[in-house]
Amino acid sequence: MQIEIEGVDPVEIYGAGNCNIELMKRKFPKATLHARGNVIAIGGEPEESALLYSRIQELIEMKRRGFASEREEEFLERFFDKNEYHTTVEEVLHENADSDIILWGNRGKAIKAKTRNQKRLLKEYPHNDLIFAIGPAGTGKTYTAIALAVRALKNKEVRRLILTRPAVEAGERLGFLPGDLKEKLDPYLQPLYDALGDMIDSKKLQSYLEEGVIQIVPLAYMRGRTLDNAFVILDEAQNTTLGQLKMFLTRMGSNAKFIVTGDATQIDLPNKKESGLIKGTELLKDIKGISIINFGKEDIVRHPLVTKIIKAFEAQTDSLP
Repeated sequence: MQIEIEGVDPVEIYGAGNCNIELMKRKFPKATLHARGNVIAIGGEPEESALLYSRIQELIEMKRRGFASEREEEFLERFFDKNEYHTTVEEVLHENADSDIILWGNRGKAIKAKTRNQKRLLKEYPHNDLIFAIGPAGTGKTYTAIALAVRALKNKEVRRLILTRPAVEAGERLGFLPGDLKEKLDPYLQPLYDALGDMIDSKKLQSYLEEGVIQIVPLAYMRGRTLDNAFVILDEAQNTTLGQLKMFLTRMGSNAKFIVTGDATQIDLPNKKESGLIKGTELLKDIKGISIINFGKEDIVRHPLVTKIIKAFEAQTDSLP
């Protein structure tokens, strides 16, 4: 018998250093088990091998649906014990349900929607193909959006994940930075790499990037494309003009999800009045299938000082003539 692992990283089934495989062999000594790539071959005594086959299939299904446990080693000891009462997949998922968990990241880290508007983004996502998430720094807009995108990719809801930003200088000129075009642009895109690194194993992430399953590109590279079966995030959208925003939004193809994030207080365009983010949301606010979520200072999840810093700068701005 063979099991082909689909919709989940095989490492989640095999465990670090194949520790889960060794556990299965110990619990089912009369069965034989060989794992290579994303294929598990099972043989040996028919009754025991059939039971092991069933348990592994159940574990794959649970992982595919986002299950993880903070005490996973203890859970798996029970799960693969032939002599203990065996709960169904649905019972396990129900017992471990947390509606605010988006996915389980690296090293079992729970990626959650923590604030009111992060939870609203999670709630609005199934009902809208285009979502604007607007608010100050540190509110988790982009991080939550990327978590939703990674979950959609893992669940095979989409085939590609595309993250983009406008390459607008904030004090430095691209032409004076060292390196080729990629090396010049990577500093602008680093926050997106950082978020992905929390959610996807480094080797798997590198593979996705090399294969084009995940693309991180400057906004100018979006022109002329039609993005089907893709989850697309435009970050730092306050640095787009209205024309650029229109160009981006009209790339939407079939079975596509778009999230646009931005902070209207951090515009780096030479003429701040050219920012298309606020104008664009005003034009689109009444269209069904589009949701606009305004994050506030109460959503800030960075260091507590960030909230005080933002308030201080707002007070200074408000006092200017």
